[in-house]
Amino acid sequence: MQTLKKIHAGVLEIAYVESGPKDGAPVVLMHGFPYDIHAYAEVAPILAASGCRVIVPYLRGFGSTRFLSSETPRSGEQAALGADLLALLDALAIPRAVLAGYDWGGRAACVVAALWPERCSGLVSFNSYNIQNIARAMLPDAPESEHMLWYQYYFHSERGRAGLEKDRRAVTRLLWKLWSPTWNFSNETFEQSVAAFDNPDFVDVVIQSYRHRFALAAGDPAYLDIEARLAKQPPISVPSITFDGADDGVRAPSQAGAAAQNFSGSRSHRVVPGVGHNMPQEVPEVFAAAVLELVRA
Repeated sequence: MQTLKKIHAGVLEIAYVESGPKDGAPVVLMHGFPYDIHAYAEVAPILAASGCRVIVPYLRGFGSTRFLSSETPRSGEQAALGADLLALLDALAIPRAVLAGYDWGGRAACVVAALWPERCSGLVSFNSYNIQNIARAMLPDAPESEHMLWYQYYFHSERGRAGLEKDRRAVTRLLWKLWSPTWNFSNETFEQSVAAFDNPDFVDVVIQSYRHRFALAAGDPAYLDIEARLAKQPPISVPSITFDGADDGVRAPSQAGAAAQNFSGSRSHRVVPGVGHNMPQEVPEVFAAAVLELVRA
């Protein structure tokens, strides 16, 4: 990918890659856990060749992105991820962009689309409405859904923290395999991304994220207002394209209308056959085409 750039944005120095013309339609592509910017290695060139200005940042706790202060809580909560994305738009002087992502990155995009719709011209979100309903987090799901979340329960314990710290490479590779069972990624592909998990804040951010979403850890006080707004499950009003992977090992595909009440604007929901949890890297052409639909709308 392109040479990394860095910019101060909110509480972070965010590392990102940029491609395409400076005056092109802005698109921000947000990766998930446990992945990195290489998830968009094939998506970004398609968009750039179509005239888009493409920004792909490392999330907090990943790659070369760093906290500016040692005093800032290493939070991975959804409000922090959304605030980071908003701060990046501000730092880059991008008034409005198509926001696209999956997993943690999709959640950040959904947060900005819901709370600051004037900054989002369109949303591509894998797993549909990706804002957590923390008040309902302790309600049990069907056993076949619960077992997919074993890693989250693992991270709730100090044994899980120690396991991730001890061998983050083995833990994340296992998650790649379980979450995308039909994706035959190579060792080279995994190795391109695994270096991003050597970030000194990776473990702290990951553990806090998976504990906070179950109300097992306090959030950063700086984001209390945003979390309060998210607790109301705000609707997304911007034009949206949402996806599920038919073979997603984290979330089984939802029915097209399952999250209809969470979208007050136009929304097209699509289930992609043969795709697991890392859609941009598994079927980059399909993901890029959806982004371009919104750019050209």
